[in-house]
Amino acid sequence: MIVVKIGGSIVEGLNPSILDDFSELVGKDKLVIVHGGGKDVTETANKMGKEQTFIVSPDGKRSRYTDKETAMIYTMVMSGKISKNITTMLESRGMLSVGITGIDGEMIRADRKKKLIILNEKGRKMVIEGGYTGKVSRVNPHLINSLLSSGFIPVISPIALGEDFEFLNIDGDRAAANVAGALKADVVIFITNVKGLLMEDKLVTNLSLENAKNLLPKIGPGMEKKVLASIEALSMGVKKAIIASGSVQNPIRMALDNKDCTVIT
Repeated sequence: MIVVKIGGSIVEGLNPSILDDFSELVGKDKLVIVHGGGKDVTETANKMGKEQTFIVSPDGKRSRYTDKETAMIYTMVMSGKISKNITTMLESRGMLSVGITGIDGEMIRADRKKKLIILNEKGRKMVIEGGYTGKVSRVNPHLINSLLSSGFIPVISPIALGEDFEFLNIDGDRAAANVAGALKADVVIFITNVKGLLMEDKLVTNLSLENAKNLLPKIGPGMEKKVLASIEALSMGVKKAIIASGSVQNPIRMALDNKDCTVIT
């Protein structure tokens, strides 16, 4: 079984041959897709007159502040627009798929972050309400397995159900890691806009789990999340995590052949 995490738009920045790869893959393996889509959420929110707020954590990570209204817009764009665009794209190539969220079938539960420590404009730490952002606490793969056994590709939007049954925005990479872990997937592939992890402008092609953990503090914000998600997936029993570019010809096939990418085992 293979779990693939892609960005919000299957077309933008991705080589169209990724659809050939998916088609080839479903002929011989089980495929689950998890998607992101932060840029689309921001654009739609702005059009609706809901200005988006971005916050910076003490270790320099930038993220969206999700209040209740933003959580609703996030859910609408992720599960309504992006998910359906991806399922339509797959079905145009004869691959039956179903767009679901972590809410469906109580698939992904998350703990709501009650408080957040952020840096203000002067670079000083301050504590704010946590809003509607969550950290995955458990994944129930029953619905995913039911869809797979019926011949469908599950396309999962990263929205989780909180303790009080509220909708929570969760990180797409870490959602993919947790889904892969719950499914005991063979491989999780994080498709990104670069070849993989670059250290001193050189591509790191192979890493052990231990090496990845040691390197984590030295990695920049964008890639750090993907390496962290890889570590989480491997810690949950996934055999291999791959970080690869989506812009090359046949990106999934290239990743599975371990060409021009970062492989963590």
